[in-house]
This record gives sequence, structure tokens and C-alpha cells, in this order.
Amino acid sequence: MSATADHAEERTNPAGRLGFQPGQVVQEIGYDEDVDQELRESIEEAIGSELVDEDYDDVADAVVLWFREEDGDLTDSLVDTLGFLDEGGVILLLTPKTGRDGYVEPSDIGDAATTAGLAQTKSVSVGKDWNGTRLLTPKAAKSKK
Repeated sequence: MSATADHAEERTNPAGRLGFQPGQVVQEIGYDEDVDQELRESIEEAIGSELVDEDYDDVADAVVLWFREEDGDLTDSLVDTLGFLDEGGVILLLTPKTGRDGYVEPSDIGDAATTAGLAQTKSVSVGKDWNGTRLLTPKAAKSKK
């Protein structure tokens, strides 16, 4: 595949835009019937394996956290998620888009990320109903500079 084709796929494939790489272990938290199945499949295709669930008993390279307003305290959820990550890991926080049930204000995401000690790197639309916010752990954020 050419470099141009790689870049085109990265723009159209949400998992590629979000930085998922082959061989990564990606844990999924907050799965429910409202999740975006196409995004899940895209991530699995990018990493070359299935997502692991909340019962996974080792650390992951990245965590996909589906979060809705009614799921409780976002800061607590982010802090809890840090325990599932390998050093330098990444959290992809997925929240419903504006006007959808469970919508979370961007300012609430920013405040929760800061309180949890995470650095917010980018936010992208990842499907019809979901936005994604890529959050880096302190060690990962330092290595990006």
C-alpha cells in the first residue's frame, strides 16, 4: 500500500485516526447495546485482535471507555481506568454526541481529565452517535513532547 493510501485510510478509519496500532492490547469498558459496532470492528481490525473486556486480568496498552452522563462520576471512572493501563497507555473516552441521550459537556470532560492527571490530545467524531477524546497518561504525554 502506498503512503498516500495509508494516509487516506487513516482519515477514513476512525481507529487509525485515533492511533491504534497492530499488536496492541485494548481493553473495553462501559460496553452496552448503544455502542458503535463499526468503531469496535475498526479498532479490532487495526490491532489485529479482539478487544478484551473488563475482566481482563493484565494491563492494556489502551482502554476504550464508553461513558454516558448517567454512568456516574467521570473523574472516578477515569481514575479507575488508569489501573487497567500499562505505563504510558492511552484512554479513548467515547461519549454521546450533542443531543444524544447521555451527552457529556466538553468542559466536564476537560475538568475530569485534568483532575485525573490526564492530558487531552484530540477529540474526533468517531461515528454517527459518538465523539472520541484521546487522553494520555502523564508518562505518555511526556514522551509525545
